[in-house]
Amino acid sequence: MIGYLKTIAAALAALAIVFAAPAQAQSNWQGVSRIVVIGDLHGDYEKFADILSDASVIDAAGDWIGGPTHLVQLGDIPDRGANSRAIMDLLRRIEPQARRAGGYVHALIGNHEAMNVEGDLRYVHPGEYAAFADRRSARRRSQFYRRTMDYLRKHPPEGGLPVFDDAFRAQWDLEHPLGYVEHRAAWAPSGMYGRWAAGHDAIIRINNTLFLHGGLGPSFVDAEREAMNSAVRAALRGRPVAAYSDILTNQEGPLWYRGLALNSAATERAHVEALLARHGVSRIVVGHTKRASTVLPRFGGRVVLADIAVPSGYTDPRAYLIIENGAASTIHRGARVALTASTPAETCAYFARIAALDPPDGPNAALQATCAAPDSAIAIAPAP
Repeated sequence: MIGYLKTIAAALAALAIVFAAPAQAQSNWQGVSRIVVIGDLHGDYEKFADILSDASVIDAAGDWIGGPTHLVQLGDIPDRGANSRAIMDLLRRIEPQARRAGGYVHALIGNHEAMNVEGDLRYVHPGEYAAFADRRSARRRSQFYRRTMDYLRKHPPEGGLPVFDDAFRAQWDLEHPLGYVEHRAAWAPSGMYGRWAAGHDAIIRINNTLFLHGGLGPSFVDAEREAMNSAVRAALRGRPVAAYSDILTNQEGPLWYRGLALNSAATERAHVEALLARHGVSRIVVGHTKRASTVLPRFGGRVVLADIAVPSGYTDPRAYLIIENGAASTIHRGARVALTASTPAETCAYFARIAALDPPDGPNAALQATCAAPDSAIAIAPAP
């Protein structure tokens, strides 16, 4: 099976359109006056474009107007939604525009970017395949089918070869819809989006804030930021570093750790303080784990969760984070709410202002009931 996967990867890579990777990003910026932070998108292009427009980062034509703003997207662009390709294309468009204007676009690497590069396709939305389909897709899929069957005939599985009849082909086509081959080629390490993703960072520091997708667990508390970034990029390019050979899947690594979002203060506070000290920051901003339908502060605001949950039956609040001249605010349903949460009283006041912007009995009403102890509050269950 391993040999089969390698052969398939090689076949797909041969179909990839290779684009030059963006210039290697640095991981530390100081003196940035305005930062716009957007959490997990999962193929929701409309939300992404609306937020960028609302934050005065792009104009109606989709061009950068943010000047020296730093835009941080916390990873998990693909999967679960149909329009991840459109999101990535917009990011690729505005990256050079932002640099020319003195700003920066940080498209951080999340676990779903890594999953797509590595071929873990459990959460790919059918529309993501369809976005790659064109008039030659049927021919490419047939070529891919023949290569796959040739390999299976030369390397039959332990249970024996299946019957390659019409029913088998029909099922295979269902599992490999039009656009599948092009999607896999584009997400290969040498493909358009695989190369693009691997040209970014997983962890960055801007001013006094650390940004990453998931978090860092105890086994990564002493790891150097540059070493982790280099290891993630190398692994995405198929050349893992021995010291961090499992960094793309390690549950305590930067792409997967959920402790900052889920663990109680009693078990996580000391670890949070250690991470802050290690990276010389006063705040950590992460995505990856949905706990509320807004930007959620924890640990007295020293951890901020920016992956926004949208429970069934509720409208998306289009919530995101802005940090201007060191002061953090949540934009929630178009209104700006100062994110002050250093004390329980401030946290309660923040939750009350957020809940007041929601419909009656909205999804954040429960936060008020637990606002005195938000670090142990239970809101929305996490998704993979």
